[in-house]
Amino acid sequence: MLKTAFEQIVNVNKIGSRNEKHLHDILTLAQAEQTVPAKNDKKKILFLGIDFQNDFMENGALGVPGAHKDIHNVTKFIYRHLHKITDIAVSLDTHQPRQIFHPCWWEDQAGNHPQPLTIITSQDIESGKWIPVYEKEESVEYVVNLEKSGKKQLCIWPYHCIEGTYGASLEGQFANIIYFHSVVRRTNVIRMVKGLYPATEMYGIFRPEYSKNIEANIRLLESMRHYDQIIIAGEAKSHCVLESVIQLVEYLKSVKDDPAKIYLLEDGMSSIPGFEDETEQAYRTLVNNDGIHLVTSTEFEL
Repeated sequence: MLKTAFEQIVNVNKIGSRNEKHLHDILTLAQAEQTVPAKNDKKKILFLGIDFQNDFMENGALGVPGAHKDIHNVTKFIYRHLHKITDIAVSLDTHQPRQIFHPCWWEDQAGNHPQPLTIITSQDIESGKWIPVYEKEESVEYVVNLEKSGKKQLCIWPYHCIEGTYGASLEGQFANIIYFHSVVRRTNVIRMVKGLYPATEMYGIFRPEYSKNIEANIRLLESMRHYDQIIIAGEAKSHCVLESVIQLVEYLKSVKDDPAKIYLLEDGMSSIPGFEDETEQAYRTLVNNDGIHLVTSTEFEL
């Protein structure tokens, strides 16, 4: 039983806005809690929060409708299970302006750049509708191979999660609870930076969508095998969460580990509008074929 009330750590009315709580004060409260070191856990449980960053909040540069409620649900879940969650890992989508999915990478014959949510196909490039400004050969190869592999087509996104900006930072209330957990359980938050490679997208946290040079992060994938349960939530359900889960399931199956240890918090992730139907179908396939679990934060018990 925690002595610190949830409201002393998380202000749900400030989700998606500047964090007015001082982390020093929150961690001082954490120091006063009865410590149960995570290293003593018999059942190893990982909470994986994917891209819970300011730019993906509802008022962010690439806002996901429902993200604020997702943070509310996830922070309460972590608080309620704080002494059972062994480790918390977070991914941080991190970009530069000049990347293949940002407007400045492409232009038409008049020098105009594409608007956000423009889809660029290999036919568009062949016809000259869209011309890569940078790394032409690599750009064409990327788009062609996306289509060959049946991946999502290249979508131009608003500039988001630019390295070092407020938008790239963890959402403040989520940061409060995970660092509170870190001090109480005497474990470090595991941080994974993704999306730095200019000529490829990296929705999933383990490997790019396509690259002939960049390998999958086997060390990170292998670390997932150390846990008895993996609880996942994040933004967006339709993109970074989905691709991360697909990559993790594929790896676990390849090494004869059981994907059924993966639990997704349905009320802790939301889709980008326009991608809902295909997203729901993809998750149904993962449940039916691979045994992953879709659960709600209020009903699921660790």
